[in-house]
Amino acid sequence: MSENLVIVESPAKAKTIKKYLGPGYEVLASYGHVRDLVPKNGAVDPEHDFAMNYTVIDKNKKHVDAIKKALKKADTLLLATDPDREGEAISWHLYELLKDSGLLDTREAKRVVFYEITKRAVQEAIAHPRGLSHDLIDAQQARRALDYLVGFNLSPLLWKKINPGLSAGRVQSPALRMIVEREEEIEAFTPREYWSIAADCRTNEQPFSARLYQLDGKKVAQFTLEDEATATAARERLEAAAGGKLTVAKVDRRERRRNAAPPFTTSTMQQEAVRKLGLSASRAMRVAQELYEGVDIGAGTVGLITYMRTDSVNLSNDAIGELRAHIGESYGADYVPESPNFYRTKSKNAQEAHEAIRPTSVANTPEKVRAFLNRDQFRLYEMIFKRTLASQMTPAVFDQVSVDLAAGTEHSFRATGSTLKFPGFIAAYREDEDDQASDKDDDRRLPPLEEGQQIELAAINATQHFTEPPPRFTEASLVKTLEQYGIGRPSTYASIISTLRSREYVELEQRRFRPTDMGRVVNGFLTEYFRDIVDFEFTAKLEDELDAVSRGEMDWRPLLREFWEPFSERIEDTAKNVSRQEAAQGRELGTDPKSGKPVVARLGRFGPFVQIGTKDDEEKPKFASLRPHQSIATITLDEAMELFKLPRDLGETPEGEPVQANIGRFGPYVKYGSKFASLGKEDDPYTIELPRALEVIETKKLAEKNRIINEFDDGIQVLNGRYGPYVTDGKKNAKIPKDTDPKTITHEQALEMIAQAPERKGRGRRTAAKKTTSAKTTGAKATATKSTAKKTTAKKSTAKKTTARKSTAKKSGSSDS
Repeated sequence: MSENLVIVESPAKAKTIKKYLGPGYEVLASYGHVRDLVPKNGAVDPEHDFAMNYTVIDKNKKHVDAIKKALKKADTLLLATDPDREGEAISWHLYELLKDSGLLDTREAKRVVFYEITKRAVQEAIAHPRGLSHDLIDAQQARRALDYLVGFNLSPLLWKKINPGLSAGRVQSPALRMIVEREEEIEAFTPREYWSIAADCRTNEQPFSARLYQLDGKKVAQFTLEDEATATAARERLEAAAGGKLTVAKVDRRERRRNAAPPFTTSTMQQEAVRKLGLSASRAMRVAQELYEGVDIGAGTVGLITYMRTDSVNLSNDAIGELRAHIGESYGADYVPESPNFYRTKSKNAQEAHEAIRPTSVANTPEKVRAFLNRDQFRLYEMIFKRTLASQMTPAVFDQVSVDLAAGTEHSFRATGSTLKFPGFIAAYREDEDDQASDKDDDRRLPPLEEGQQIELAAINATQHFTEPPPRFTEASLVKTLEQYGIGRPSTYASIISTLRSREYVELEQRRFRPTDMGRVVNGFLTEYFRDIVDFEFTAKLEDELDAVSRGEMDWRPLLREFWEPFSERIEDTAKNVSRQEAAQGRELGTDPKSGKPVVARLGRFGPFVQIGTKDDEEKPKFASLRPHQSIATITLDEAMELFKLPRDLGETPEGEPVQANIGRFGPYVKYGSKFASLGKEDDPYTIELPRALEVIETKKLAEKNRIINEFDDGIQVLNGRYGPYVTDGKKNAKIPKDTDPKTITHEQALEMIAQAPERKGRGRRTAAKKTTSAKTTGAKATATKSTAKKTTAKKSTAKKTTARKSTAKKSGSSDS
């Protein structure tokens, strides 16, 4: 009988900790959360003081049962889940389940917290247990309730007003707004021309360049020279004033120091992993989890880094001592500062005073453990190790030189450069930057120059430039901006980004986020009708209040009530008074030159499309889908009118069948007679000509011919299929055994095989509806959704929608962790 039962989240962590504790301790994993809100309406009940209705998560029932069974053999329960809100909540949920089962009536339950999985840390935590922190539990419950109330009420409204399957979240939605607004800034940006002038100079030692600093006695600004004529005139004045020589008017030498970046927090680790290693934020977190939970490094399993969910930049005194000793041994005494370096967190919502992310032991150098780690584990561990080391090293020292070169009395050029005098922390690690030019002068040397010296002027060059729009967000810059605004928690950023991509609200283009039309429409709807949900200050204020709950400074129920009452009223009002057409926010492009009817771009069930006319016209509106590279926000009237040129008549086949090019629900195709052949990726239905269309048709005919192995007079066929040959009468399919040659199948054998074949499944109305409503298309989806088809689909999919709403409610209610 084990005296103590220890519960952690993961089996990897359980294995490592078991080794440290030895006999008398059984260690089991909860496999994450054991309970969650019931996946249906009423899981959070505002009418009864926000009572929360929990249930055991199905996939974890067997793990809970295993814990109950093991606890019957133990005297003490030690809850050793992660040291944050989520970890505290997991311990509390498990405690409540075990208490309700009567298993804690005669047993003691204690909370154990450690921030690194090392023998010393684990044993010390076991020796100093505490009780459950109800402030942290309340903060997590409040967060979960808020996310449920937003997701469970707002997501169905999006389904009803825009499209099924959409979601909104308390943190996800402000992140989407950032991406959409950045794209709108880019689209609205007007480039502005400006010119720069530089001098190519020569000395006996080396050539160098200098930029124009003063013109006509005035300091040069970015837009001093706005066009070629002004720049050319300035260059000519400079050449005349210089006369082939520049005079060194001033030499300014100074020493510049650069300090190291602080050790990693969750957010900065994600940013650097994206920039330096090319990992996604979610991948970085998974790898960090593996390093934290433990890796076998030959002498047994050991946790290599401290807890990876932290806002803190602090290091323990023990860790600082180890680092300073290692720096002295590896780099020399000059690299160890007189006193330790201390940092202050920049995070607006820093919570739980953990340490920064650091190696658990400096003795485990990257090279020492390299053989035991996979590629991503090694690269991330090396980055964490070197960043931590650098944070406790001396500053880098640069010799910086600035030289003013006179051209006559009214003009001057300036050359700058700096050389690395002492590397300091740069010897170990240098931080990457996102969307910023690196310091170009850091390693640029100038020749020795003295005041009054004459410098040969080789040439003066004028260069044209244009201002550039703000860059799109990368994962790194989005994480950084969310943290700066105080939105969400660093531990949830990876899942937020993953949700935005899985919902197809954004797409990655050259590793930068671009909003899709769906993302724009959802953001527009939320911004118009639920401004608070996407408001940065409002969201950050909620985070501040949740932090206050975690510190015991605020009660969580009044916080929920203050949010819920106006939010629920807006939900009800929007559901009643906002039409689908208003929610979809169609963009009017202009007037059709032929009919005089309005042309509108909007989002439909099968994607973005343009429409000529309205549903109130005598004639039905015309529809055409946007092409893959087009967007509702940017398409022009001329581009829209081009879309209505389909179907295009191309001519006839040799057999006299008319040939057309068009786009359908499943992509571009050519039609010949009553049959269809899909076009390849290289084919464009707007430009394809008859000869190429006939090639596509011939390929299709040949494939059809090869598909038919035999055909009997009554219509029964022996065919080649995707999964092998089979027999069919059009209603039932019968697979042909592998040891039977399909060419030898007789009519009698075919009839017998069909008789024995099972009835086809999924051929009813619900399946048809599902295909109609969920098919993803790149072609003219709108063409296929004429009004009669829409009515039929709507009838078929009513039951489907109701079922879908119930089955996906849990996902919608938990869109933000």
